[in-house]
Amino acid sequence: MMAANLTPVEEAIAHILAKAPVIKESRLLPITESLGQVLAQDYRVPADVPPADNSAVDGYALNSGDFTHGQVLPVSDRIPAGSAPAPLKPGTAARIFTGSEVPAGADTVVMQERVEVTESGILINSDIKAAQNIRRRGQDLSEGDLALGKGTRIRPQEMGLLASMGVAEVAAVRKLRVAILSTGDELVEPGTPLKPGQIYNTNRFTLLGLLAEAGCEVVMCETLKDNRQLTGETLERAAGQADLIITSGGVSVGEEDHVRAVLEESGSLSLWRLAIKPGKPLAFGSINGTPVLGLPGNPAAVLVTFLIVGMPYIRTCQGRLQIHPTGQQAYAAFNIASPSVRREFVRARTESVNGQTRISIYPNQSSGVLSSACWAGGLAVVPEQTTVAEGDLLTYYPFTELLS
Repeated sequence: MMAANLTPVEEAIAHILAKAPVIKESRLLPITESLGQVLAQDYRVPADVPPADNSAVDGYALNSGDFTHGQVLPVSDRIPAGSAPAPLKPGTAARIFTGSEVPAGADTVVMQERVEVTESGILINSDIKAAQNIRRRGQDLSEGDLALGKGTRIRPQEMGLLASMGVAEVAAVRKLRVAILSTGDELVEPGTPLKPGQIYNTNRFTLLGLLAEAGCEVVMCETLKDNRQLTGETLERAAGQADLIITSGGVSVGEEDHVRAVLEESGSLSLWRLAIKPGKPLAFGSINGTPVLGLPGNPAAVLVTFLIVGMPYIRTCQGRLQIHPTGQQAYAAFNIASPSVRREFVRARTESVNGQTRISIYPNQSSGVLSSACWAGGLAVVPEQTTVAEGDLLTYYPFTELLS
């Protein structure tokens, strides 16, 4: 049975995604600035890549029908990369280099290691066959094919593929504008000496890094004091600047947890309290029509809920092709004897033991222990109402996939 008033993780994510507006605006960026951006349009192949048959090796181009064991072939031409070759003279070979266009009349390339150079030509010391060592025209991309679809996030390999098609400027989705609001009178900035009762504002910097990795633009980053009126005024100001407001803390049931109260009084609150561990006090609503994702206050809970709940929302807004991570299956190298009513995302890492991928977890899974995430390589999933015995098969999400 699910604990009363706790929303299951899938239900919460589905609810939030249904309210995620897809960004329609786009901008043209130089390809050199496109890394991490999301394509705003399909890119089809304007011409075959490569545009002509070319050599895969340094060697000699010839017609396989002209080859006879023990017979010297005269060399009639030299074809450097970047030049347009003349047709091959019958009964001869042409010196050719990697990437050079194969001349008309040649149907094979022999690598130079298989060739003995003599005064009168070349002597080939191996068998040959037609089409060897030739990269065919259109082998990578054929004219008219879909190369990259709208919603693709650009990695270095996509940059290279776009460049191979001659694309100099990339149509990219406008970045999602996000406001970060940390809550609590106790928060101070790093570099400031701590007074009694104070702590450093950890969550601001975790969220700044996460949003940068997610390809978002932070338009506002402030700390909210524990005051309801000021909290409401700051949320309204953020709503005028951002597409999404992310808060940390202030969404639980304490007297100084004002974010949830302001949403209930002045905006809307459509989701609160998730069946997730860490991170039960998570809120989703809006203020003046701008979505608000209220994360918990504990540092590890902020990281986990952002990755599991916040990232699918951001990907949806960006129009990304893949919204949810796929994860991988691996075997537990740990035990959990007490089942929880909440789905637990434990900080973990994997290692190969006798050819089997096994999951180890950090010994302290407290929601306040952020060092566990620095030790970990990802999150392992312990389903609701489930115990874990060593050797059980679990789902594991690497951090790289959760953020990609």
